[in-house]
Amino acid sequence: MRSDTVKKGFERVPHRALMRALGLKDADFDKPFVGIANSYNTFIVGHIHLNELAQAASQAVLEAGGVPFVFGSIGICDGIAMGHPGMRLSLPSRELIADSLEAMALAHCVDGLVVIPNCDKSVPGMIMGAARLNLPTVVISGGPMLAGRLGDRIIDTNTAFEAVGQYNQGVIDEAELKAIEGAACPGPGCCAGMFTANSMNCLSEALGLALPGNGTIPAARPGRLELAGLAGRRIVELIREDLKPRDIITPQALENAIAADMALGCSTNSALHLPAIAHEAGLSLDLELFNRISEATPQLCHMSPSGPHHIEDLDAAGGVMALLKELSRKGLIHEDCPTVSGRSIGALLKEARNKDPQVIRPLEAPYRPTGGLAALFGNLSPDGAIVKRSAVAEDMLCHRGPARVFDGEESAYQAILGHRIEPGDVVVIRYEGPKGGPGMREMLQPTSTMAGMGLDRTCALITDGRFSGATRGASIGHVSPEAAAGGPIALVEEGDLIAIDIPRHCLTLEVPEAELARRRAGWSPRPPAVREGWLGRYARLVTSGNRGAVLE
Repeated sequence: MRSDTVKKGFERVPHRALMRALGLKDADFDKPFVGIANSYNTFIVGHIHLNELAQAASQAVLEAGGVPFVFGSIGICDGIAMGHPGMRLSLPSRELIADSLEAMALAHCVDGLVVIPNCDKSVPGMIMGAARLNLPTVVISGGPMLAGRLGDRIIDTNTAFEAVGQYNQGVIDEAELKAIEGAACPGPGCCAGMFTANSMNCLSEALGLALPGNGTIPAARPGRLELAGLAGRRIVELIREDLKPRDIITPQALENAIAADMALGCSTNSALHLPAIAHEAGLSLDLELFNRISEATPQLCHMSPSGPHHIEDLDAAGGVMALLKELSRKGLIHEDCPTVSGRSIGALLKEARNKDPQVIRPLEAPYRPTGGLAALFGNLSPDGAIVKRSAVAEDMLCHRGPARVFDGEESAYQAILGHRIEPGDVVVIRYEGPKGGPGMREMLQPTSTMAGMGLDRTCALITDGRFSGATRGASIGHVSPEAAAGGPIALVEEGDLIAIDIPRHCLTLEVPEAELARRRAGWSPRPPAVREGWLGRYARLVTSGNRGAVLE
């Protein structure tokens, strides 16, 4: 066992002395050491209950014959960080989380890991760290929040963001605004729609790194604690079996995850995180693969923010495994892929059942014939951009309009609030990419405010930054190369015509190449908004969004 490095032999007397002070006994030094990475904090409503899960997993590790060691990991609440400079730290925190997992596991020579993430960057960050370390690992997330209730309305966090635009338009009054604020988030868990955290928690099941139910069992339900106990027992078995993340994260498993992504209508952020996870596993994913799988995979779920259902509905319908079983009927799932359960995906699917064909549509009657995401290419995004096409109104799938150009989120948001955006406009927000932001801020405030004002059905928004999973409308992000790297988005000028054709995967700046060459000759790099500290280092090392914003 790897842990023998710190617990065996006479030269490890001081190491054992320190561990005995923790409560370890003679027999414990013959057992596997299990690190339990707990991202509990009291900033994030999705993380406030994670100590209970860590305790349940720890107890199960003890009962299974292992020794648990719990350690903390940072986490940022994207909702609280949204709309101000704090959002610059959200995506970079993914790298810090992966690094901290590596540091703790290697320094203390653990034999395996149970990782307990929940919200946005903690899920991919911990999976990236696990792939890098390649130690037996089980993911057990904190689970989704239940949807809120306001009278006969079912609401969620996105309702609160869109209420800002509705109030600004005079659609709702202050009393209703306050009522939404009080009802949108009724308890612990990650926000109730198919936003980024729930997307990645569901995809961790499809990858095979989490046990069935991980993505959908609500945080407030007893089944979540039971799942944590199963994870604790299973990790001890995985250590004995020597089944590691890189045995599970194969090209076929990544294709399974992308197929699930398309059928669920997941967040555009999955197109950042899956390539980053692949990178840590020594593999590569390009955006063309997302398109190929999307064209073959129907969208079977219509989840908030674009549809009426929430994660608790998906759980009641049979969860991720029921969805994968439906996809397997069309040969869209590699069933021989291993999972941390010790059984193949195919074996797990034999026990799955679709209990609600309105939440998980059958293949014969999908919500859409193609998947929820689309990658767009063209002279504005030579290396690709991403859009959640399942959240785009039908008449906005193809759009052509004049560019309204903003160098940063704040000026664009003020223009939206100030009613300076007209129907038909294409809002371009640049210098918000991984390097230029730095940090590739999510822009839920502009998109949700536009939606609340009704502009999501007449306007598009294009950025080298990114969007929350709660975004809906023709919101195209991850434009690569980004402006700070000299991408064509840096050359767009006010009034330029931009053509969007999502069905054909095209994003075109309708400006002659000679004129673009003239503009390029006059362009010079802009320094990032932050040049010191962690963000300064991040800006110097990070790649554009098409590569997952990984560090080099």
